[in-house]
Formats: sequence, structure tokens, C-alpha cells
Amino acid sequence: MSETYDFLFKFLVIGNAGTGKSCLLHQFIEKKFKEDSNHTIGVEFGSKIVSVVNRFVKLQIWDTAGQERFRSVTRSYYRGAAGALLVYDITSRETYNALTNWLTDARMLASQNIVIILCGNKKDLDADREVTFLEASRFAQENELMFLEISALTGENVEEAFVQCARKILSKIESGELDPERMGSGIQYGDAALRQLRSPRRVQAQDIQDCGC
Repeated sequence: MSETYDFLFKFLVIGNAGTGKSCLLHQFIEKKFKEDSNHTIGVEFGSKIVSVVNRFVKLQIWDTAGQERFRSVTRSYYRGAAGALLVYDITSRETYNALTNWLTDARMLASQNIVIILCGNKKDLDADREVTFLEASRFAQENELMFLEISALTGENVEEAFVQCARKILSKIESGELDPERMGSGIQYGDAALRQLRSPRRVQAQDIQDCGC
């Protein structure tokens, strides 16, 4: 795909170690499962351009280490992030119980307006689950998050998670809830959007449909 894009969004992938964050990022970018995945040290980075509501959006994605000893390092990468995937392992109650702390960090260190989608990873291990779909769905609703169960192994709902989050950000830009100029480097106009702005023409309602989330 061409490097021409309308917007660039900074994304985070956050959650406890062992939830499959690195495998999730690898599946999204490479369309295959990462067999030899070790715990992330510090942060890993990836980028991809996706089509969202007839626009091209470049996602710059920072996969943060989930281990406590790296938290002071990874927190510095939160600043200005427009979106985040908050990941837990459906087979691990411990990773689910830690979600509130991760959510607090994201909203304090990135922005109160950050768009977050809760992702229950390892959907392929349904027989071993410790966290029900219903309770995670309630947690998401109570905290105004979108929610999907996904599988970094099979790829189920992986791209959908990133696209849903990006779609919601676009919707917020159109409604005025998010001002790209106040998000620092977290939201940037690409060449295509800049040409429209010089018209002068900002993003119009008909260009960005309600994501229905």
C-alpha cells in the first residue's frame, strides 16, 4: 500500500506480561503468528496503514512491556497516544484483575480522551477460560470501553480491534471531541488530509460515519 495516508494515529498496546501483546502486534502487521515470542523488554514498535471509512490511516503502534520492572520506562511512551488496545488473557484471572491499573495509567499519562478497546486475547483457548465474556463486557461498559475477544494465534478479530479503535477516533475528530492540534504527535494529518485542509476544507460529516460502537 502507498505511504500516502490521511491521518497518523499513535497507538499503544498495554496489559500484563504474558497476555500475548507482541503476538497480537505481529499478527496484525505480518498476518501470521509469532512462534518464538519472549517477554518484551521496554517497548517494541510497528506501523501499518489501514483503510477506515474510505480513509487511509497510518497506525504507529507501541507495544509496551507488561512486567512491573519496566513500567517506569514504558510510561514515557504514553504521551499523546490517540488509541490503545488494553489486553488481558481470557485464561488468566490475574491479567484481568490488573486491567484497572493499566486503564488508570492510560488515562492519566496519555489523555482523558484516549480511545481504548478492551481485548480478551487467546479466544482460541475457550475451554481454559477464567474470565467470562459477560463480565469483561460489563467491565468495558462501566469504563466506557469498546470490547472484543480476539486470538493472536488464529488472527480472529485482530485487525478488527485496531480498525474499530481507529474508526472511533475518526468519529471523535469529526464531532469535535478530539482536536488533532491538541494531541501533539499522537494525531497527525497525512499528505492527503493536508491537501484538503488547504482547500480550505476540514473533515466533513459525510466523510466519517458513526462507528456504531
